[in-house]
Amino acid sequence: MQAPNQYHVYIMTNKSGTLYIGITNNIRKRVYEHKNKLIPGFTKKYNINCLIYFETFGDVYSAIAREKTIKGWLRKKKIELIRETNPDWKDLANDWYD
Repeated sequence: MQAPNQYHVYIMTNKSGTLYIGITNNIRKRVYEHKNKLIPGFTKKYNINCLIYFETFGDVYSAIAREKTIKGWLRKKKIELIRETNPDWKDLANDWYD
């Protein structure tokens, strides 16, 4: 269970290494939606289903600012950020669901 007023900036990928950066106030629900292709759009079209990075914030404005910052980076810098905490690009949500 997550604490109230938590916001997450997250990065997901697929087998091809396509990156998707998003923001949510319910990371478990949002990742579930991506994994199960419940929302039409980019992540469904490109089978973005692996959570490889996320950060937690106490207020939405900080989370939005961070999301915009990361989205503005070159791919190389995004990959460096991911590799700092998840060098093998393991699915961080692999055991979240039954």
